[in-house]
Amino acid sequence: MGNKRHQNLGERNGALLLFGGPYSNLNATQALLGAARERGIAAAQMICTGDVVAYCAAPFETIELIRAAEIAVVAGNCEQQLAAGAADCGCGFEAGTTCDLLAAGWYAFATDRVAPAQRGWMAALPDIITFHHQGARYGVIHGGVTDVARFVWPTSPAEVLAEEWRSAEAAVGPLDHIISGHCGLPFIRDTPRGRWINPGVIGMPPHDGAQMTRYGVLDGGEVTLHRLRYDAGGEAARMQAAGLTQGYDRALLTGYWPSEDILPSALRVPSFASG
Repeated sequence: MGNKRHQNLGERNGALLLFGGPYSNLNATQALLGAARERGIAAAQMICTGDVVAYCAAPFETIELIRAAEIAVVAGNCEQQLAAGAADCGCGFEAGTTCDLLAAGWYAFATDRVAPAQRGWMAALPDIITFHHQGARYGVIHGGVTDVARFVWPTSPAEVLAEEWRSAEAAVGPLDHIISGHCGLPFIRDTPRGRWINPGVIGMPPHDGAQMTRYGVLDGGEVTLHRLRYDAGGEAARMQAAGLTQGYDRALLTGYWPSEDILPSALRVPSFASG
């Protein structure tokens, strides 16, 4: 695991907007900032679980929007890989899966468009963020602590969550709740240690057949999950104009990922069609 870069945000007792995976989706990021304004949530009260850059066609612009708003961001595997000038996204897809094969296209596109200053910003992002809210201490990670690209699903064995919890606490001390990202599916799961909270991602729908994406709001010690409406058609058109037509452009419109082979069998849609 190595030493983990830790950022402590201190007390954050007002409403917090939690989100992950902007995925270079500029329209969704703009819509999220609009939703925050409507809820009266300042950018200083927003936390991102990482992967600002991925599948969609506006990596540079999406990073600039997040940076300009000064939103707290934990490093995702995409940030780590781009900062290091790595050859691939390090997403944790098994070799030969459809997601693994499709990643080469969007990652090369992003690599060509992320500016040196943005790579420097990514390199300085924390691996773990902590804060206190209503007397409870929260830890924010990307996928896992043992592996930044570990997929922790709603259906993952309890020991997977327990292992990551132990690793997080070994790095930053006791935690009452953990907020994570990476897997792309929103869920809240009670564990013997506390709640494991994944607010979902804003850049891609959660494989449910609808265009809306997800974010969470932590207020008064409770987390609620919300749908984000944005111009999915405009974002898909931006991808198509850029030549990013490996399937994620269709996913924005159909609400289904290009392939289910990354998902555990219990989370797959029986009548899945890519559109």
